[in-house]
Amino acid sequence: MSSSKLNIIVTGGAGFIGSHFVEKLLDNNYAVTVVDNFDAFYAKEVKQQNMASFLQHPDVTFLELDICDEANLHEHLQGTYEAIVHLAAKAGVRPSIENPIAYQQVNVAGTQNLLEFAKKKGIKQFVFASSSSVYGINKNVPWKESDGQLYPISPYASTKISGELMGHVYSHLYGIRFLALRFFTVFGPRQRPDLAIHLFSKKVLKAEPIRIFGDGSTKRDYTYVGDIVEGIYNALHYSATGFEIFNLGNRHTVSLSEMVKTIETVFDKSAIIESFPEQPGDVSITYADINKAQQLLNYSPKTDFKTGVEKFRDWLLLNQ
Repeated sequence: MSSSKLNIIVTGGAGFIGSHFVEKLLDNNYAVTVVDNFDAFYAKEVKQQNMASFLQHPDVTFLELDICDEANLHEHLQGTYEAIVHLAAKAGVRPSIENPIAYQQVNVAGTQNLLEFAKKKGIKQFVFASSSSVYGINKNVPWKESDGQLYPISPYASTKISGELMGHVYSHLYGIRFLALRFFTVFGPRQRPDLAIHLFSKKVLKAEPIRIFGDGSTKRDYTYVGDIVEGIYNALHYSATGFEIFNLGNRHTVSLSEMVKTIETVFDKSAIIESFPEQPGDVSITYADINKAQQLLNYSPKTDFKTGVEKFRDWLLLNQ
C-alpha cells in the first residue's frame, strides 16, 4: 500500500453499500482499510463476492474484526487514518424486534468503540450510517432533519438515534467531526438478499408467491446505491461544521404495489401475491426532504426507481 495515500477505515465494507463505497474510494486514489466481521445475518459467501473486485487491490487492507471488541480494534488497526466511514451495523427493522439486545450491543456499543478509537487515534472525521427509520411514525412528511420529533417504533431505529446522539457528544467533547447520514431504503446491485426488491425479484423469476404485508399502500423513498455512495463521499469531504445530520433519499415515494408492478415490468414476469396483515415495526411512509444535503453536500440523486431496478435486474441475472 502506498504510504502517500490517505487511508480511510470503512466498517461494513463487505456489505451492500460498503462494497460500492470502497470501490468509489479506490477510484479516487484512496487507500482503504475494510473492517467486517461477516455477521451471520446473511451468507459470508455473498459478502466475499461483494468484495471480489477489490480484495486483491494493492491499496486495500481487509481485516475480519468485530467492532464490539475494542481491544481487537486497537491491536489490529495500527495505521494512520484520515477518517472512519462507519457503515457496519446489525441491520433490519423486524429482526431487531426479535433480538433487541444484540442490536443494542452492535449498533450502540460498537459505534461507541469506534468513536473511542477515533478519539485515541486523533481521527477527526467520522461519517455514520444512520437510517430514515429514526423518524418512525412522524406524520410531518417529507421528513426534515430540523424536525426534532422522532418517533421510532423499532429497536433498530432507536439504536440509530443513539448513534447520532453519541456522535454529538464526541464532536462536542473531542472535536471529532461527526456526520450522520439518514439513508432512505437503498437498493441496487448487491442489495441484501433479505430486502424486498431482491427478495421479490427472485420469487418472480422462480414463479414463487411473494408475501405482501398490508394493502400495498405503504410507501418508501427508494434511493439508488450509486446516489447514496456519492452522498457518503461528499460527506467524507465536508468540513464546514463539527456535527450535522443529513437525509440521503430520492425525494420520491413509491408504494409497495407500484414497486411490485415495476419488478413485473422490468423482469417481464407476473408476480403471484399472497396477502398478510401489516407487521409490527413497519411505518406507513418514508419520504426525505433533501434540501439540506443538496445545499451542504452538493447531493443530487440521479437514478429514478425504474432505471435502478433495471440495473439491479442486470446484476441479479449475472449473479444468480
